[in-house]
Amino acid sequence: MKHKITVELAAEEMKAIRNYAEIHHIDSSQLMKEATLERIEDEEDLASYKEAMNAYRNDPHTYSPEEVDEILGL
Repeated sequence: MKHKITVELAAEEMKAIRNYAEIHHIDSSQLMKEATLERIEDEEDLASYKEAMNAYRNDPHTYSPEEVDEILGL
């Protein structure tokens, strides 16, 4: 099932979006979709990074590749 979202833009914003989409040979709807999904992915990546850094700060022990191989029995 497809859904539609309506976004209100100022004339200059719409012009910028249309120009960018035209340069990249995609329509403005596809551009908005891709940009929004990329933004969501970036924020999820940042949240994962922050979580990993907090875990590292709490336990800064790291393993060398050789230690990982030994632990995994490789």
